[in-house]
Amino acid sequence: MKTVFIDGNQGTTGLRIQQRLKARADLTLLQLPEEERKLLPARLEMAKQADATVLCLPDDASRELVAGLADNEGRVLDASTAHRTDPRFVYGFPELFPNREAEIAASRRIAVPGCHASGSVALIEPLIGAGVLSRDALLCLTSFTGYSGGGKKMIAQYEQDGRDPHLHGARPYAVSQSHKHLPEIMAVCSLRTAPVFQPVVCDDYSFMLVSLPLHSAMLEKPMDPDSLTEVFQKHYAGSPVIRVLPPNEESSIDSLSLSGKDGMEIFVTGNSERMICYARFDNLGKGASGAAVECLNLALGAPMTAGLEL
Repeated sequence: MKTVFIDGNQGTTGLRIQQRLKARADLTLLQLPEEERKLLPARLEMAKQADATVLCLPDDASRELVAGLADNEGRVLDASTAHRTDPRFVYGFPELFPNREAEIAASRRIAVPGCHASGSVALIEPLIGAGVLSRDALLCLTSFTGYSGGGKKMIAQYEQDGRDPHLHGARPYAVSQSHKHLPEIMAVCSLRTAPVFQPVVCDDYSFMLVSLPLHSAMLEKPMDPDSLTEVFQKHYAGSPVIRVLPPNEESSIDSLSLSGKDGMEIFVTGNSERMICYARFDNLGKGASGAAVECLNLALGAPMTAGLEL
């Protein structure tokens, strides 16, 4: 039986991972006593003992633990931002690149993708790989998310009695174009120019809808919603986690349909001149905890979808 240590199991991502894993007969969850939960020596020793450690921590705390391990010690999956562009870490999106599943399975250092970045790279990289987009393309992304992505502080802000009534409305944030997921998106897709990126937090607990608008003049070859859909279908063929829907299937987009789930849906709307590509998922599912469990399964030799809710 494999052992797993969740370092930071009191946070939103860690709690969801623990929920997904606790009923598994093939895994044992290791846990430190409460008085040792934040002590680096105890955390390091547990990470060395466990078959895999999932870090659900602030960036500095993740860096601290990784720095305390020798390269051959522990198997670490980091759900923080700290190592997503670090060349020592394999980027944990199994469906994105050829052989990525095997690379994750063989690696001792895995970076779990960020929530906004997951939807963004899921749309951009297949189009670049198919020659539809150039890595010089000037792109714009809009990403709607549930408030759970802001952690316990934001959850409390939204769920408290007598809260600010303005929280009912959608709130664009990171409007200075400095969101922490931008370097990740650029690095994973080898983009030469940062996209215009607008995240928007909404009055729903957990969901994510990322959109990539495309004008025909931006593309390297003539495309329409049908041919773009074929690109995504080919790229994600056989994936049990990512499903590509028919084009223009929804005249009004339901952004909440995968809330609480660990999968992702890709679809395209529009016409031959103007199109929008969408990635729909849960910010705590394929955007965080579900992605971590998927990578953990590969790292431990379990079926990729074990414990996931799809």
